[in-house]
Amino acid sequence: MAQSVSLTLCVNNKQQVVDVPADATLLTVLRDKLRVLSPKRGCNQGVCGSCTVKIDGVSKRACLTLAAMCDDKTVDTVEGFVDDQIMLALQQNFRTSGAVQCGFCTAGMLVSAHALLTQNLNPSVEEIQQALSGNICRCTGYRKIIDGVMATAKDIASSRESS
Repeated sequence: MAQSVSLTLCVNNKQQVVDVPADATLLTVLRDKLRVLSPKRGCNQGVCGSCTVKIDGVSKRACLTLAAMCDDKTVDTVEGFVDDQIMLALQQNFRTSGAVQCGFCTAGMLVSAHALLTQNLNPSVEEIQQALSGNICRCTGYRKIIDGVMATAKDIASSRESS
């Protein structure tokens, strides 16, 4: 059995102290210990992107990240973006464009798209494809997801122009 470590994590704007095995992944801690369920356990090998979270603002695969490496870091999942205008717009545009089907990849796609749009509010289709390239969706064929991200970028640009 792995040695236990005590970690302080800021998960979705809430400070948490957890005791976990030293070899526990962030995904395991989030889902099994803290009951944060939007990051999904898909491939558990960092390939599918369904476990994507932001760690100190950078998109990472929670299944490949040791929880111990996140001590004193900020971890954001979809649940933590409840008042974030970009995330709210992404969620609405994913629904409108039909980008949500089975929903298994959705949280990872949203986090990856959010990371892109916080850096670039005018992405090209190619930039969106690159930003989402680590996320696998077996339902939509990606076109509807890209449409949702493009619509969000346009909506945000329009709202900023009218302000």
